[in-house]
Amino acid sequence: MKNFVQKGDVVTLIAPRDLASGDAVLVGAVFAVATTAAVSGASVECERKGVFDLPALNTDTLAAGAKVYWDETNHRITTTASGNTLVGAATVAKTSGATVARVLLDGVVR
Repeated sequence: MKNFVQKGDVVTLIAPRDLASGDAVLVGAVFAVATTAAVSGASVECERKGVFDLPALNTDTLAAGAKVYWDETNHRITTTASGNTLVGAATVAKTSGATVARVLLDGVVR
């Protein structure tokens, strides 16, 4: 197939801010996790699929399977849909006070 470029699980994005390896990033409608560190404006390889531990709003509680959203202002997972981007689902429950959510990214562009 002459027009195939890549599978798409890992894509090259332009970092919208300085990123550390493992930081979540939203570029337009694409949500992914940086595989390496990158400075703002640089190209960075990002994983679009898989299960990741991501920073989360500590006052939120999540049931396994609950939809999760990305709060781009605060760079964290939240249960609040309004004004945020649906990025996946929790794979395990998260209690209030926890600052990390385990999230399944399915690679869907929403």
